[in-house]
Amino acid sequence: MGVFVFLPLVLPLTAWPVARLAEQHLHPRTATRLLTVLAVVLALCSTVCLALVMVVGTAQLPGNPLPDGWSDPEVRAAVPHDEVVGRAAIPALCAVVVACARTVRRHGRVRRRAHLALAGLRDTEVAVLPDAEPYAYALPPGGRRGGEVLPTGRRRAAGVRGPAVPAADGRDPRRGRGRVVVTTALLDRLRPGERRALFAHERAHLAARHDRFLLAVQLAARANPFLRPLRTAVAYTAERWADEEAARAIGSRRTVARAIGMAALVSRGTPHPTFAGLAAPGPVPRRVAALLGPAPAVRHWPPAFTAVGLAAWGAAAGTAASAMSSANSAVTMVLILHAATPL
Repeated sequence: MGVFVFLPLVLPLTAWPVARLAEQHLHPRTATRLLTVLAVVLALCSTVCLALVMVVGTAQLPGNPLPDGWSDPEVRAAVPHDEVVGRAAIPALCAVVVACARTVRRHGRVRRRAHLALAGLRDTEVAVLPDAEPYAYALPPGGRRGGEVLPTGRRRAAGVRGPAVPAADGRDPRRGRGRVVVTTALLDRLRPGERRALFAHERAHLAARHDRFLLAVQLAARANPFLRPLRTAVAYTAERWADEEAARAIGSRRTVARAIGMAALVSRGTPHPTFAGLAAPGPVPRRVAALLGPAPAVRHWPPAFTAVGLAAWGAAAGTAASAMSSANSAVTMVLILHAATPL
């Protein structure tokens, strides 16, 4: 394997240029999908190689449960500076696993509690909460019973804004369907056209399941910190994607821009980074400026001889190299460990 086992750990740097250029020059839908795929593949490759290095480090620890042959010099020679790198990979991989597990757990917990908080409202796609705090977000499908039962017999979801609602009757509240959550305070601040833009924006998030893209890049950034620029870019392009869908649905880009600006002034965002909302992640002035200009052209891949095209091909080459390097390292390590394992 040699130094090639370390390449997937640093090859995410090849995606940095396209992370910046894609959000400026590609259609938001194309940019979101492209950057998410790059982030997920690069994160998986770097995690695989980190696990391979960790095996070598674990085999050197006294009392480890691995076969004795896995600490032979032939195995250790497969990883440069195995004594330092192998042992450092153990806490590094543990940190990755813990961070990803916490992210998934928190996403699921907040989603379940948000659904529970809506259990006492009418069974409609749009849930309007009588709350003095202005906010709106797209709540993904899912949810199970849980939360805090108040002394009055009412139930409130901890950590989720909104009034207490009557406890559910045993059924799974709103499971299997997403909902648009908005408060009366925000609706009171929007004009009728801006309300239509708000609802169209949030419905676009639900229809495209933007929560999955946001969760995927969140996990990728936890697995490899070099992928954080892609996480930031996807958070922006997902909002731009919903902006464009809302503008197409209501037929007025300027109205959507006004709705975004007003919501950004009064709203505090969403309860979790993997939830999408009108005033959620993404620089608001850039989103408004983009809506005041012409609609972006829809392309599945940028032209090759442009800055964004070269950046996309560079990121694709880096991702392919990362995949081949991790696959080669995995196969090589399996063969070495098989040969070193006593029969």
